Amino acid sequence: MIFNRYRRGLFITAFLAAPVTLYLVYVIAPYIQAFYIAMTDWRGVTATPNFVGLDNFVRLFGDGTFWKAVTHNIGLLVLLPLITIVIALFFAFLLNVGGASGVTGIRGSKFYRVVFFFPQVLAVAVVAVLFQQVFRPDGSGMLNGPLMALGVKPIGFLSDPGVAFWSVLGVMVWQAVGFYVVLFSAGLASIPRDMFEAAQIDGAGRLNMFFRITLPLLWDTVQVAWVYLGILALDVFAIVWVMTDQHGGPDWSTTVMAAEIYRNAFQYFRFGYASALGVIMFFFTVGFALLSLRLSRRERIEY
Repeated sequence: MIFNRYRRGLFITAFLAAPVTLYLVYVIAPYIQAFYIAMTDWRGVTATPNFVGLDNFVRLFGDGTFWKAVTHNIGLLVLLPLITIVIALFFAFLLNVGGASGVTGIRGSKFYRVVFFFPQVLAVAVVAVLFQQVFRPDGSGMLNGPLMALGVKPIGFLSDPGVAFWSVLGVMVWQAVGFYVVLFSAGLASIPRDMFEAAQIDGAGRLNMFFRITLPLLWDTVQVAWVYLGILALDVFAIVWVMTDQHGGPDWSTTVMAAEIYRNAFQYFRFGYASALGVIMFFFTVGFALLSLRLSRRERIEY
């Protein structure tokens, strides 16, 4: 029996050796390297970077552009999950139990799911270029064109510092909401219809059914969605980079941490400073995920 246990342990070790090695080499090792480079002044041209300790972090915390980027990421962290989940839950509820009977979906719900999911098929860069044209400040813009035809002054969606951030947020919500409509719809489909029928017989309205049946039974799915959207808000790069022509918006009004990492590394060739930014973003992301899972923990409801 001991020999069989040894053989089984040896087999498991041999089976896991390759994937663990690949994970260590391609995931853990780059993290360690990034932490080391963050403590150097490496500019990408020397074989032996000069060790500067925590100097990059000291400079970082005194950098106004960095704090603007952090502020924008935190704004997205709060608003993107909240707005996306609320909209997605509303549409998922309508598609699944919003019909005339109160326990079935509206007519054509399968078609609407495809329509909602369509933005997920588009690459992020394509979405950014598309909305660049939508937000054009001249008469050819999809939004400003009709406004100018009515004699209304055009809105600088991407050129006005007070509007640019909200424009980027709106695009991110537009792209993300369809996926979560489908995700929540799948969760709703697994809830027995008997529950909605029983609540309806007891005189519960749609609002009561949503808050007393739908939301509690979908809480685990909502929790996962919140974490994913929060990580998306912290790691956002392509939409900001492409929509604002790599400038971070007027007066850095849309810049985010990922954009500053790229700019410092590949435009200013300050790889040590960029790595310090990356380390800060790493702790932001991990901290958010752990805090979200901790605060939203609750007893699982069985049905």
